[in-house]
Amino acid sequence: MPMPPHNRRASRTAVAALGAAGLIALGAAPAAFADETAPELVVGGIEPIDGVQPGSTFELPVTVANKGTGAAEKVWVTYAVTRGLDFAEVPSNCRAQQVRSYDEMPERWTVACGYDQAVEPGVVYTPERPLPVKALDRAFNDELLLRVDENDPGADENGFPPVAGTAPAVKLVERQAGGEGSARVVIVPITSVNTADYQVTGAALKGRVGETVPMKVEFINAGPAWVMAKVGERTARVIVTPPAGTSVVKAPGFCKAKGDAYECGMSQRALNEGGRETYAFQLKINKRMAHAKGSVALSTEARPVDPDKSNDKADITLNVTGGGSTGSPGGSTGGSGGASGGSGGSTGGSGGASGDSGGSTGGSSGGAAGGASSTGGDEIAANGGHLAETGSSALPITGVAAAAVVTGAGMLALVRRRRAQSRN
Repeated sequence: MPMPPHNRRASRTAVAALGAAGLIALGAAPAAFADETAPELVVGGIEPIDGVQPGSTFELPVTVANKGTGAAEKVWVTYAVTRGLDFAEVPSNCRAQQVRSYDEMPERWTVACGYDQAVEPGVVYTPERPLPVKALDRAFNDELLLRVDENDPGADENGFPPVAGTAPAVKLVERQAGGEGSARVVIVPITSVNTADYQVTGAALKGRVGETVPMKVEFINAGPAWVMAKVGERTARVIVTPPAGTSVVKAPGFCKAKGDAYECGMSQRALNEGGRETYAFQLKINKRMAHAKGSVALSTEARPVDPDKSNDKADITLNVTGGGSTGSPGGSTGGSGGASGGSGGSTGGSGGASGDSGGSTGGSSGGAAGGASSTGGDEIAANGGHLAETGSSALPITGVAAAAVVTGAGMLALVRRRRAQSRN
C-alpha cells in the first residue's frame, strides 16, 4: 500500500517536544541524583599566531585545566588544523587523521591525544612537549581548533582511517596557574606570510546569427597560497560581460545578472591552490556586430593576497559567420521585440507585439537608429539591462504592414462596388 508522505517539519517538532520533555524530566529529578563532584575541563593557553613563514615549524603551547569539583580520570586533547598546516610529529599516545572537506568545512588534519592520568580540580596542566606544527607552502589564513574531552572523541567518519603516532609518548605536567582558558572548544587563527595568484580565462566564440552557442570562462587560483574566507565574508567574485549582439539564454547557478554583465561567486569559501571555478553560459547570437567583444574580470575590490593584476581580465571574442546584418558595437541593437515584452533599453527596432517601446529610439517602420534592422531569428527583449532571449511567434513588422495595406485596399474596392450597385 502507498506510504503517506513524510512530514519533516512535524518530525522535527516531535523531536523538539521530546527533548523539552526530557529536559523537564531531568530538571525535576531529585537533587540527590545530581553529580556534585563532576569535572569541568577547559582548554586554552594559546593566542592567535601571525607572521608564520611557509616551510617553518612552530609549537602549540596548550593548557588543560579542570574548573569543576571532581577529578577527571583521563582526558583527550584534539588538535585540528586546516590544510595549510600539518603536524611535524605525532606522539605514540596520539592518532592522526586526514579529514575530507564537507558541509562547507575545508579539508583538515586532526590529532587526538589521550592522557591516561587524572586531572585534578584547580590545577593547570600542559603537555611536557608542545605539539609541533609545520606551515606548508600553501599556508595563508589557517585555523587551529582545540578541544578537550573526558572520553575518546572517536574518528571522523568523513576522514581516512586514523594512524597512530610514532614519536615518544607525551604526558601532562603541572604548570603555574594562569592562561588556563575558559571553554571546552577554542578556535585560534594562524596567519602565514604568503600570496595567491588569482587569474581568469576568456573564451573565443563562433556561430551564425540565430544560433545558441556555449561559452565557458574560468577563475583559477594559481597559488601558491590557498585562501579560506571567514564565515560571512565574500570570496572572490568574477564579472562576466557577454559580447554585444548576444543574449544569455542560460546562466550558471552562481551567477546573477547585474546591468549588462553577470556577477559570479564561488561554490566554496575555500579557494585551494590550483583550484578553479568554471562558469558555463549559453548565449544566443542575435545580431552581427562590428568588433563585438566581451570580457571576464575579477571584481575591483582590494586583494592584498593577489599582487599580480596582469591576469585579472581576459577577452571574450565573437566571430559571427555567414550572413546577417551588422550594427555598432555599443550594445545589442535593432531587431524585432519579443512577442510578450518591450524593447527595453535597446537602441532601435520595433517594439514587441504586446509590449511597449520602453527606451527604444527607433520607430515601428522597421529601421533601427544604429543600422538596418536584422532578420532571421533575432527576436530579443530586455531583462534587467541585459538582453535575454524570449522566443516569439510574431510576424515581422514589414509583413504585417504589407498585409494591412492589401486588406485595406480590398475593403475599399468592395465598398465602392456596393455603392454603385445601390445607385443602379
